[in-house]
Amino acid sequence: MTLNRALLLSAISGLAVVSAVPVHAQQQPAAVSQDPADTADDASGEDNEIVVVAESLRGQVQVAQPPIQVLDETDIAAYGASSIADLVAALAPQTGSGRGRSSGPPVFLVNGMRVSSFREMRSFPPEAIQKIEILPEEVAQKYGFSADQRLINFILKNNFSSRELEGEYSQPGAGGTSSKQVEATYLQIAGPSRFNVNAKWDDTSLLTEAERGLPQSVVSGVGTDPNPANYRSLVSDSSDLELTGNVTTRLGDNGSSLSLNGTYERGRTRSLSGLNTVTLTDPDNPDVSLLRTYGEDDPLARRGRTETMSVGSTLNAPMGDWQLTGTLDASRARSTTEIDRYADPAVLQDAVADGTLTYDGPLPTTADAGFDIAKTVTDSASSLVTVMGSPLFLPAGDVTLTLDAGYKWNRVQSQDTRNLGMETSLTRGDLSAGFNLGVPLTSRRDDVLSALGDISLNFTAGVDHLSDFGTLTDWTAGVTWGITEKLNLQASYITRDAAPGLSQLNSPEIVTLNVPTYDLARGETVLASIISGGNPNLTKEKQRDIRIGAFWDLPFLERSNISVEYFRNNSSDVSASFPLLTPAIEAAFPDRITRDITGQLVSIDQRPVTFESQKSSRLRFGLNLSGSLGKANPNASAGRNSPFAMARNAVSGGQAAGGQAGGAQAQAPAGGAAQGGVAGPGGGGFDQGRFAEFRQKLCAEGAQPDISAMPERMKENLLKPDGTIDQEKLAQAKQRICSSDGPQGNFDPARFAELRQRFCAPGSTEVPDLAALPEPLQANLRGADGKLDPEKFAQFKQRVCSNDGPGAGRQGGGFAGGPPPGGPASGPGAGAGGPPPGGPGGGGFRGPGGGGGDGRGRWFLNLNYTLELENEVQIAEGLPVLDLLDGDALSGSGVVRHSAQLVGGLFYRGFGMRYSASYSGPSRIDGTGLPGSTDLHFGSLAKVDLRVFADLGQQASLTNSVPFLKGSRISLGVDNVFNSYRTVTDSNGDVPLRYQPGFLDPQGRSFSIEFRKMF
Repeated sequence: MTLNRALLLSAISGLAVVSAVPVHAQQQPAAVSQDPADTADDASGEDNEIVVVAESLRGQVQVAQPPIQVLDETDIAAYGASSIADLVAALAPQTGSGRGRSSGPPVFLVNGMRVSSFREMRSFPPEAIQKIEILPEEVAQKYGFSADQRLINFILKNNFSSRELEGEYSQPGAGGTSSKQVEATYLQIAGPSRFNVNAKWDDTSLLTEAERGLPQSVVSGVGTDPNPANYRSLVSDSSDLELTGNVTTRLGDNGSSLSLNGTYERGRTRSLSGLNTVTLTDPDNPDVSLLRTYGEDDPLARRGRTETMSVGSTLNAPMGDWQLTGTLDASRARSTTEIDRYADPAVLQDAVADGTLTYDGPLPTTADAGFDIAKTVTDSASSLVTVMGSPLFLPAGDVTLTLDAGYKWNRVQSQDTRNLGMETSLTRGDLSAGFNLGVPLTSRRDDVLSALGDISLNFTAGVDHLSDFGTLTDWTAGVTWGITEKLNLQASYITRDAAPGLSQLNSPEIVTLNVPTYDLARGETVLASIISGGNPNLTKEKQRDIRIGAFWDLPFLERSNISVEYFRNNSSDVSASFPLLTPAIEAAFPDRITRDITGQLVSIDQRPVTFESQKSSRLRFGLNLSGSLGKANPNASAGRNSPFAMARNAVSGGQAAGGQAGGAQAQAPAGGAAQGGVAGPGGGGFDQGRFAEFRQKLCAEGAQPDISAMPERMKENLLKPDGTIDQEKLAQAKQRICSSDGPQGNFDPARFAELRQRFCAPGSTEVPDLAALPEPLQANLRGADGKLDPEKFAQFKQRVCSNDGPGAGRQGGGFAGGPPPGGPASGPGAGAGGPPPGGPGGGGFRGPGGGGGDGRGRWFLNLNYTLELENEVQIAEGLPVLDLLDGDALSGSGVVRHSAQLVGGLFYRGFGMRYSASYSGPSRIDGTGLPGSTDLHFGSLAKVDLRVFADLGQQASLTNSVPFLKGSRISLGVDNVFNSYRTVTDSNGDVPLRYQPGFLDPQGRSFSIEFRKMF
């Protein structure tokens, strides 16, 4: 063997050992490396290149559809969120589905696995997250979810521990009410095992209409009578206590795990409904009457108590190359509401009639009329089992298949003393089954019609049998076309049967008297009788939808993209709540409206109705931008690439060098993505002597290393919760660092850079001797005949040679471990195979990671704009079509044509800011045009929220003076910065009573302060 070849083998061997050992990584799913990070200095020369051979990140979802957005630790820190629940709320513009069918909140995975409910991780601190993937609706279907929900995958750190205490106070700028919140959280993550306890208390004080100066529809004729506005609430007095516990544990050594979670919540509310009223007539002059208000010592109120108990469980178990996941979620909610009765006005009227009381004099206290009680018990249980795997292999890649079966059960029991003898019990069971199939047709990686790019098909079908309604079916067909690594097109056709809601069908008929109702036909507010309940004649709704999307990864900014999506919804036999009473609705349902002989509205039957058809379409544009802020810190880069950082990565299984592993606080600016490779000269400060000394001590025969002398994060990774050494983790670390005593122990980055240049030269055909390579690398390069597989070696060579500059490494599956690109994954945290790295599905729809890991800050901006193209309803055959974008309406406000959401922020050296803005365009509701009728005009609304925060633990001078502030953060927030509200006017330019600003937004501009301490 020539010297050059020996040096080349030494370099390749060293690269294999320092990066990761693939066979070992497959046996230990938790021990894998992360995404590559940028180098410290973009201007460094070619000798400073970082060559990365990275594994597929543990828990990363590998599918044909690229992520909508990917966030690393530094990106997450820039949001300044205090919990995963807070973070999800901040991500709403990216996680909301644009399908337009009252799309629900996103659904969730943890480490690529379904969970029983959001309770399982909602209280986790964001510092525990290594990476977030936001994925489109088609990926949610693969995991057994519906086609109108996006998917969020939280990839947690392999080792993390924290104790957190948080307090927050907020109040409107106009005063009147305030909110307090105290929360305590404990979390421990040790590989596949997790333990979490959370306690939270919330309290909000009462806000009345008088504190917002709202006019009253009922005004006393005597000036000394109490003002009802003081006794009508806009914000209820409420408090809530919640306790949550979660535990996840490994079952055996095959990657199986079991999660259990439980939540107990208890709350109370009190709201005010005004005062008693009575009309008194002067006995000496019957033509003179006064409306009087009274009873300020005991105003009318509603008092509520709720108690909710929820439990959930998740089982994940590999079955060969298949993955079984079963979830169970159940809850019981009890609510009791006491509603004060109105006093009997006859007592006062009789007193005036017999002369013991003057009609305009002081009113005496009357007897308490008591209260009614409404009780509701809601029980629910759901279970879903999915089996995911790859049944066969096509030339373009693996065919993926998901089978699912589940059962949902709901029961609502209610009774109300206002409706004696009408105790109700509504029950529905839903037995479901379905499948999702993904078929790759072309592949650039496998050179199967590669000129066409990466094309894959997906097909989903399901059936539901409802115990109270019948059988429903649904199916979806879609195609994903990765034209290039940066441009991806998706199209789906969705057909679905939908049943009316349980209460829409079966609720009992109830008549509520004297409900204030605005009559558009006459331009007046009246007290009308409202009939509510169920309609057993509702039929099955048929939905036919189209979704087309284009996603382009910007070449000039990291992890940034532009998306354009088109949605078309078409439905027939639509079950809906009774719409806003407009002249068109009254003409369509004349038997539902009752008027007296003068034309005044008397009653409305508001039980659900069936529309003939409804169709809508919209365009949604998305822009996601992010980048680094400030100059790189060479010391941060050097620290990342030190021998101790490499050893730490070996221990933690590729955890971010700057991430928090067992600590309390993530040092975001210094903790970027994990290192997947080795720094060349001048780029990372690699000290071969120090590393060799460290390796010699660690790998000595029978040596028990001195834990106290190790770097803090490495020490935390090797210790059990009780403080003793975890021998299994120590053995894994030693195997990674000591598994070969050949030339890789003397890895020379400078010589490797020189040899890489020759090895990767155009036309080079030099092939290493397979037997001279480390055994794990041999296993990856060996073919079925035991010899070097030319195709595998060509791919390996491409990996080593494809990095054209600093930070050019890509994440994704490869020879360094994890599932091969496009191949099935094994272990609890792996998904099915995907497209090539850097293209759709492999490295995600982003570029290489970077920014923040070298001491730089982070900025981001996310914008979504929606343009409604069409929204029409056919009430019944033969009736005019209602155009909801042109004055017709089904609800209390028109449909807006233009809307937008913006979220942005930055984080630099411990200081951060997050801002969000929303815009909703104008709309209108047309009246009849006849005398007395009026149009309603809804103005546009733009709201801006702002939050600034400081990680005090990163301010060394401050923590040196006040050590308690280590691991703490303070945040200041302003919601509705400009105190904006929507202006609603009638045809005369007046604001109707129900649309007064205080009713639309009682809080207005509000301020908050939060202090968070992690121990």
